[in-house]
Order: sequence, then C-alpha cells, then structure tokens
Amino acid sequence: MSLDITIQLGDEDLEHFIEAMRKAQAKAAGMAADAITSAASRLLVDVPKVKVPAFIRDRLEKLDTMIQLVKDEGYGLPDEDRQRVLSCLAYFSDPHDIIPDSVPVIGFLDDAIMIELCVRELRPEIEAYSDFVLYRNQEATRRGVDPASLRTQRVDWLETRRQEAHENMRRRRRDGYGGGGWQPTLFRMR
Repeated sequence: MSLDITIQLGDEDLEHFIEAMRKAQAKAAGMAADAITSAASRLLVDVPKVKVPAFIRDRLEKLDTMIQLVKDEGYGLPDEDRQRVLSCLAYFSDPHDIIPDSVPVIGFLDDAIMIELCVRELRPEIEAYSDFVLYRNQEATRRGVDPASLRTQRVDWLETRRQEAHENMRRRRRDGYGGGGWQPTLFRMR
C-alpha cells in the first residue's frame, strides 16, 4: 500500500528554510568549492547506512546532480553560475542542519525539502547540464569514447554544445525570473 502526502510550505515555513540556508552559507563563506562539494557528498555516503523512505532517496539523487554540475570540468560551468550552485550546496555541507540526519525515518526530511527548493532555484542550470550530459554521452558512444573520460576534459567536438548549454541556461533563468512572478529566495546574486 502506498500513500500520497502533500506538503505545502507557506511563507513562514519558507522563511524558516531561507534562514537555515543563510546560516549555512555564512558558515561556508570561507570554504573552498571542493570542501563544499565534498561535505555535501558525505550526505550521499551516509544515506545507505540508514533506511530512508523512497521519496527522500529520490531527492538525494538530485543532490548528486548539483554536485556533479560543479565538479564536472568537461562542462566547465562559468564562475558566476558555479557560485549559484555552491550557494545552494552550502546547506548540505553543514552537518548540523534542521533535523539531525541520525533521526530514524525523518532525519533526511529537511534535506529532501531543501533539495526541492534548490532544484527549483537551479532549474535552468540543472536542465542545461542534463541536456549537455545527454548529448556528451550519446556522442561519446557514437565516437567510441568512454563518456566518463570526458568529465575531466574538454574536447573540440563538445565545445559548441557546451556554450549552447550555458546560453540556454542563462535564457531559461532570464525568462523564468523576468515574468514578474517567482524570484530566487535561497540566495541573492550580489
């Protein structure tokens, strides 16, 4: 038997998560990008050690995508955009988040909620990266190259596609914010 549960976060609820994100970002302010991604990656290492519900496990997979978005040298995310992603990952680099991960069943609930909020804010970045990775994998297979070897290098045949992905990311972000509706809440670009 499965059960659908919907969680609706109001403005006060969101403010609680925004404040938690701001505190995490302040703590991570002096950390190098590698330290932030390594700390966030530890969360993924800890998950198999405890039993978590499938809906939380699904969201944690999205965290891995955000980490790879920063670490993938073949994609070469521009610095300004890289900082946006690192700003979101800052929350996951703090072992003292809202609900301690060691609490059975719900310890990763706050992480899952924060991942959803981050994915919403980083949708243009994630979509552009996913498009690029799909193309890279297809082309690598077609050319008889191991796609994993391309994560740490740039090759000429991918450069145009990489630039297109970055431009699509900026367009999606501009179109998403420019409609007068939703604005980023977890971090502000200065």
